Amino acid sequence: MAEKEPEKWLKIEITARAELMDALGNFLTETGASGVFQETSGPQSQDDFPESPTAETIKAYFPWDARSEKRIAAVQKYLESLGEIFADFPAPALRTEAISDPDWGEQWKKYFKPIRVCNNIIVKPTWERYAPSSRDIVIEIDPGMAFGTGQHESTRMCIEALEAVIMKDRSVQDWKVLDVGCGTGILGITAARLGAQDVICIDIDKKATEIAGENASINLVSDRLHVFSKDATSVSEPRNLIIANLTAKLLLKLRHHLTKLLLPEGYLIISGIVEQDAKEIEDNFSVAPLILSRVIKEKEWVCYVLKKKSSSV
Repeated sequence: MAEKEPEKWLKIEITARAELMDALGNFLTETGASGVFQETSGPQSQDDFPESPTAETIKAYFPWDARSEKRIAAVQKYLESLGEIFADFPAPALRTEAISDPDWGEQWKKYFKPIRVCNNIIVKPTWERYAPSSRDIVIEIDPGMAFGTGQHESTRMCIEALEAVIMKDRSVQDWKVLDVGCGTGILGITAARLGAQDVICIDIDKKATEIAGENASINLVSDRLHVFSKDATSVSEPRNLIIANLTAKLLLKLRHHLTKLLLPEGYLIISGIVEQDAKEIEDNFSVAPLILSRVIKEKEWVCYVLKKKSSSV
């Protein structure tokens, strides 16, 4: 019997400024990529925060078919449009390659290592070993094709904010959490592992919600964390802690609804914001009934922690 030929794939590799990585990842996924991952400049330390280089590389894999040339052309056109919008940035570098590697889906795993995100939180992939200290809370993640591994600045800052809010505000006995755009479920899972007993994770990507559900099971929090594939505007349950690691554009669109969902004295953690959008976010979110409680910055990324006034109606 003849051996089955390895599948042929189109590999698209783009090197660009770190600020463009989220937009590129979303575009490549929407264009039909079967897998998208970012490559960092070196191995991650278990004890230190990983460095974030000015330029990063993102790789995407597509099945090789009759649409391959059109996909390449679409990516080229998108990069040109980004070049016009971000004229001060160096032009993104594009490289394409036809590969026959049936194990490409495993290749990216070597870039995902255990990292200490903040004082007590360690994020590790399911396939890596880690010996925790007595204080460590270890979050295990198998990302599949969803966003959220703890490697990205916005995710790390959200986890840092989550730890601070839940560990320090002892006046709240019953955390009711909403994770908007949950991806792998990493933020909702972190909230549950920190003690939240009622966590809702939502994402419009059905594949992401499947992965989030699997990660909830891996971390033994399925009894208090529930995942739904739906839009944030369809959520009606009041929450006292909302996390939204999205984009500035989406956050501005959801501002009114998220503020309405937030209970008095509740916290809103928002990230996925680059410095150039920070002023617009502050102008729109740092208004009654919300009060700016904390700002966290890492490289060009910003995370805000806001609190809702108790006197608001």
